[in-house]
Formats: sequence, structure tokens, C-alpha cells
Amino acid sequence: MTRILITRPMPARVIEVARAHFEVEVREDNTPLKTGQMKGALVLYDGILPTLGDMFSAEVFAEAEGSRCRILANFGVGYNHIDVAAARAVGIAVTNTPGAVTDATADIALMLMLMSARRAGEGERLLRAGRWMGWNPTQMLGLHMTGKTVGIVGMGRIGQAIARRCHFGFGMEVLYHNRSAKPVDFPARQVESVAALAAAADFLVVAVPGGAGTRGLIGAEVLAVMRPSAHLVNIARGDVVDETALIAALSEGRIAGAGLDVYEREPEVPEALRALENVTLLPHLGTAALEVREAMGLMAVANLRAFFAGEALPNPVE
Repeated sequence: MTRILITRPMPARVIEVARAHFEVEVREDNTPLKTGQMKGALVLYDGILPTLGDMFSAEVFAEAEGSRCRILANFGVGYNHIDVAAARAVGIAVTNTPGAVTDATADIALMLMLMSARRAGEGERLLRAGRWMGWNPTQMLGLHMTGKTVGIVGMGRIGQAIARRCHFGFGMEVLYHNRSAKPVDFPARQVESVAALAAAADFLVVAVPGGAGTRGLIGAEVLAVMRPSAHLVNIARGDVVDETALIAALSEGRIAGAGLDVYEREPEVPEALRALENVTLLPHLGTAALEVREAMGLMAVANLRAFFAGEALPNPVE
């Protein structure tokens, strides 16, 4: 029977469906696989269901020609932790789970926008510390989000879902930057550069894929042209934003605030960032809803099932 390794604990329904089709081993450990474990898994299993943090680099595939494993069915839309070219070179297919994460991730982006603008994290810390002295007309004044301008970096599925929420839900003007022309079916205007977008936006929301092409995209130069009243939100990959430059911009008051769900070296979050009041920090909750994680897992299993049935892959990574 086809042997599958699932590299992290998953919702029970995902495991149940996977076991209906395959002989499944579930690794009961939430830490990323080490290099040796990944190399061993390529030898021992027909397919692997990995996820964020399992760094399937070129080194892992260096001696994998003719290995038993024929497919990596990634749990998640982002796959910058997998060297897809190196996998393909040794005959290993890679898939992901794009549709399942769109709305949940867009919801988190809007939550971070609101939390940062209205100083929600700061307010909760004040109350929990017993320092709230009661309502007053000038207490913790933040930025009103309705009617403002949002600038979205990356207009894929998630970027468009964020834009729709901003336009239809909050009456915001939507501007965006995309690497190529990207027409959309709602009021929005594409601008020529990330810097031009940053200069025009009250909220700059990062929704690009991870990888070498976007690493450090939001750096000191982009942060320098943002308005002092503006907020940065990152729900993409942590290394898209230069954390050192962001800490400097926040601590010096050059931007009003930030909302982050991802970090450069997860799970490490710099003490300098954690000490700031004007940043909202979430522990990578983008898709953390049971029905969403179930849908992601079931999509990964569907990719595995199709592959071993000789059918077209539902979600191949090209």
C-alpha cells in the first residue's frame, strides 16, 4: 500500500480521510523536520505531506534521484520552504493548497488593520495591567479606517479578497502594486511601484508570495516614504519585511503602527519588536480556524490521491 508521511499533527478529519486511501504515518511533533529526517523520508515514503518550516532545500534533494518519494503535497499555499526546481529535477512533484486559505488570511489582514489603527492590543494590555482609569474624550485616539486608502502589495487571490473587504466593507479607496498588469472586477487602481504605493496609502498591506524575489521587498526605502499616520500590515511571509528597518521606523515614530502575523525567523520575534506598543503581533494565525485547516489538509490529501491514481493534479506548483 502507498506509504505517506504527514509531518505534523493534523485535524482528526484530515487523518481519517488520508488513512482511507493510504498507509499513513503521522509525526507527532510540531517542530520542523531536520535535514536528515527529510532525506530519510524521501527514501521511506511514497509521498510526503509537509508544511511551513520543513525546509526541503536543494541539499535535501541532492541525492534523491530515483528515491521512493514521488510527491510533496504541501499543507499551505506558500511553498518557499521547498526548492521546487530541485524537487522537479529528481522527478518529485510539488502541490499546494491555494483556495482554502484565501478568505481566512484576508480576514486576519483586516483584523490587523483594525487592531493597529484603533490601538486594540495596546488598549487590552492597559486594561489587563489594571491601569485603565475610565473613559475620556482623548483616550487612546487612533486612526478611523473607514474611507481611508489601502495599498495592497500583491494582487493575487488573497490580495483581491483583502481589497474587496476594504472597498465594499469600509468604503476604502483601493490602490495596488503587482509585478504584472492585474485587472480586477471592482474599483481599484494599479500603481507603478511599491514606493509609490507606500507614499499614497494609509494602510500598506503585504500579500505577496515568499521567496528570493520578494525577500526584503519592504525595506528602509519603502518605509521612509510612508506617511507618519500610516500602518503596515504583513500577512505574507516574514522575510518580505526588513524587521530591523521596521523596528527603527516604529520606534522613531516615522510610521504610526504595524500589524504582523509573520516574522523573519519564526518563531523568534525580536525583543525590540515585542517591546513596542505601536505594533500588533500575532503568532501566525492566518489560517487558524478548524474548518480552514481541515480544508487545507483535505486539499493536500486530494492532491496525493490524484497523483497516485494517475490523474491530473488539482493544485500543481509549476
